[in-house]
Amino acid sequence: MGRIGVLDGRMSVLRKVSRPAALVLAACASPAFAGSAEQVPHGMVVTTDAGEKVRVLSFADGTFRVTVADTLPEGHSTAQVVAEPDADPAFSTTGAVAMLQTPHSSALVGLDDGRLTVYDAAGKLLLDEYAPARRLTAVTIEGQDWLATRVQFNRGTDEGLYGLGQHQNRQMNYNGEDVELAQHNMAIALPYLVSTRGYGIFWDNASITRVGDPEPYTELRADGKRPSKDDTVVVSEPWPAGWRAQYFLGDKLVAEQLEATLNYQYIRDQARWPEEAKAATVAATTGQNTAGNAVQTQRVVWTGNYTPSTSGTHKFRLYSSSYVKVFANGKEVLNRWRQNWNPWYHNFELDLTADKAVELKVEWEPNAGYIALYHADPLPDLDRHSVSFASEAGKSIDYYVVPGADMDALVAGYRRLTGQASMMPRWVWGFWQSRQRYETQAQLEGVLDSYRGQEIPIDNIVQDWFYWPEDQWGCQCFDKARFPDPEAMVADVHEKGARIMISVWPKFYPTTANGKELRDKGFLYERPLAAGQLDWVGPGYANTYYDPYSAEARAIYFRQVRDGLVGMGFDAWWMDATEPDWHSNLSVDERKYQMASPTTGVPGAAIFNSYPLVHAEGMAEGLRAAEPKQRPFILTRSGFGGIQRTSSALWSGDVAARWDDLRDQISAGLNLGLAGMPYWTHDIGGFAVEDRYSKELPEAQPEWRELYTRWYQFGAFSPLFRSHGEYPQRETPIIARDDPAMMESLVYYDKLRYRLLPYIYTLGADAHFNDGTMMRALVMDFEADRKAWDVDDEYMFGPALLVAPATEFEARERQVYLPGGANWIEVLTGKRLAGGQQVTVAAPRERIPLFVRAGSIVPMGPVVQWTGQDPQGPLTIHVFPGADGSFTLYEDQGTDMGYARGEFARIPITWDDKARRLTIGKREGSFPGMAATREIGVVVHDGPEGPVFEQDASKRVTYSGEALELPL
Repeated sequence: MGRIGVLDGRMSVLRKVSRPAALVLAACASPAFAGSAEQVPHGMVVTTDAGEKVRVLSFADGTFRVTVADTLPEGHSTAQVVAEPDADPAFSTTGAVAMLQTPHSSALVGLDDGRLTVYDAAGKLLLDEYAPARRLTAVTIEGQDWLATRVQFNRGTDEGLYGLGQHQNRQMNYNGEDVELAQHNMAIALPYLVSTRGYGIFWDNASITRVGDPEPYTELRADGKRPSKDDTVVVSEPWPAGWRAQYFLGDKLVAEQLEATLNYQYIRDQARWPEEAKAATVAATTGQNTAGNAVQTQRVVWTGNYTPSTSGTHKFRLYSSSYVKVFANGKEVLNRWRQNWNPWYHNFELDLTADKAVELKVEWEPNAGYIALYHADPLPDLDRHSVSFASEAGKSIDYYVVPGADMDALVAGYRRLTGQASMMPRWVWGFWQSRQRYETQAQLEGVLDSYRGQEIPIDNIVQDWFYWPEDQWGCQCFDKARFPDPEAMVADVHEKGARIMISVWPKFYPTTANGKELRDKGFLYERPLAAGQLDWVGPGYANTYYDPYSAEARAIYFRQVRDGLVGMGFDAWWMDATEPDWHSNLSVDERKYQMASPTTGVPGAAIFNSYPLVHAEGMAEGLRAAEPKQRPFILTRSGFGGIQRTSSALWSGDVAARWDDLRDQISAGLNLGLAGMPYWTHDIGGFAVEDRYSKELPEAQPEWRELYTRWYQFGAFSPLFRSHGEYPQRETPIIARDDPAMMESLVYYDKLRYRLLPYIYTLGADAHFNDGTMMRALVMDFEADRKAWDVDDEYMFGPALLVAPATEFEARERQVYLPGGANWIEVLTGKRLAGGQQVTVAAPRERIPLFVRAGSIVPMGPVVQWTGQDPQGPLTIHVFPGADGSFTLYEDQGTDMGYARGEFARIPITWDDKARRLTIGKREGSFPGMAATREIGVVVHDGPEGPVFEQDASKRVTYSGEALELPL
């Protein structure tokens, strides 16, 4: 029987799950092949005609682990997965196919070519491998034997695809998209992809991995462009192939040359800069250098024609910093800015016709920046819309297929494999204030005093980097001249009802005592030191990172942190630059080379993405042992599969303070949640700002204040609510002091966040206990509504609230898609709107478009100044009729480990819409400090009543833990 016959047989019989496995295999019967299959504990191993081995192992929830190699390795490929196969599936074979069958799923492998197909319990096809695309190619890396790997599934699919971590290119549904999994300051590689078809794929490989197009993009080479009569120089026809590059100082053209590619991507590429175009550089908005002297600005213009050989959608990636614009046939297709020490990619696409040239122009203001332009031809449609993973280095193909009825089930399956999300302290859900750094103890204490003095709620203040003596990075100590009594500083913060987080890096100056201890044992990376790289501090210091792949190195690292800082009473740990990022502008090849583990001997290319996970695990284990009675909290800039089990939250890196970057954060955070990581935050206002903001140019201040206000509104409905950035200072009493309307808005959303704490803390507990996701892409709750799949600028915050941030300057209204399958109440007006439609809603500068799903129950508390103030205070239950609803309130002590011993309480609350009856159920459980009685008010939102969360309770009751039924 041919391949199509086998496929048809598999599909037709597996739809009828009641048929015995023998009948299933009989339907697939065919003449004998050379391939064979054998049963092994929890699964099977198939040896194909070509001698390739395919091992499939089963888990009790229906997950399959699939490993492919000529010689199957033992153990896990990386540290991501902690679960072991634990099911005993039914095993059967015929001459054509071997099968494993569980109550939840079935996996079939062809004996001839190892092709895998996976079905759910109802016989629905989930995953269909295209065997000819499978790749196990031998590669040599630093003298070691590795394999470049690739698999492809579901060619020509129309399913929705999500997850893969955090990426900054406004990609929501990945079907038809390309994603490169490579850790970076602003990109988090988390290799879990989920599908609307009902499965997830967890790809267990730590090297750079490409999802979508398996090949890296290539530098774009222009055909050339014949200058017109208006051009500055005249050349003979035809103009040779290449980019016409024109270099300007001020308005003067100082150099013109032909360039094969547009590439000043890394430090090493700067040597190609034309000598006559070199000058002191400066941001174009000021026209002054750091000494205040007028200078000429640089500008480069590249022009060229590109004639494609293939029609279709061509994909481009512009790696850039500073100001850049891209034009295609005179139309602007990209306009971005990014700080020069942190360039990254921006994507754009062009629909092009074969043999029809497009004129491209790139205008760049370098300011000592970096730039490169890459391109990929269209893939055939079957490949463009498929599921493909390709990795640079591994010992095998190794992945897990997770079946699930919906997106929440797929997230739960990921966490069963990689670890439960940690339970976070209650205080992390309050407001955090940070600054690029507080330079002195007095500064930090003064900021907290300003919040308390103006009664602006705050829970956490952060001491960022460089609190140590200048030449002592890694000492885990304070510069006593600037921080004379850090223990007293911590105590002062605690006395004022707040918490304090401190920045700790995996970076060391080798001259420090801690650096020497690690180096003496071989636990520091030597290659960055051998390269002579200096950092940006003072005169520049030689620096490197410790190697966390050794358990002893992790233990030493934590002991140094413990001895230097833990005993001072700090509440949380900010682990920066954990990609690791010891130099932002090295090439990827140089990063791979320098990342080779000195303790394991594994080349950096093979473990490129895994550093943040093993580093966080060492820190989390150390904190749990050192302070066993309290919940640890870590904020880390990068993560990998399993990071949620390390008491860690992630943030989106040093993003720029631009409207596009604000918009990009939404899809970045949503796909991180869909990849299984529930705890996420971003720098409100964007970390790095243009000179027009930082120099407080008067004409730019209205835009800066509006950008910050809009970002703050988004932050109030993000998992963690946190302001951080470079100058200008972001503290609410400072940034809004001259703008009363802005001040009202910031304080309003700060207080609303604290009033929502009963709702938000329950969402946080749900992430731990029930594998929940706080910040939810619309596809998670409205998968049946196909229009919701691609929405990249709205989301659900928990089950009740639909958030639609305004992300354009001077926007005072915006289009909002209200998903079908529900009706909606506009928070600003109380107006009821039907789902399944696009609506135009008001978006005044001071308010964010916000909606509540009909049938929701939203418990709220009083306005407090910090989360520990009156945590058992009165509740107000907001009920939004229109459908039946339920919400189970979670409460516990808030910071200790009692929850792990069952010390918590839940209060089930239900709404019967037809009977108009609210039931506050019997309280389940208890914890130390739990109030015996609670005052509860109820608000039922029946019509347009103005801002819904400002409505007073229509009914009040005293709740003592017994069930109450309230007709309303």
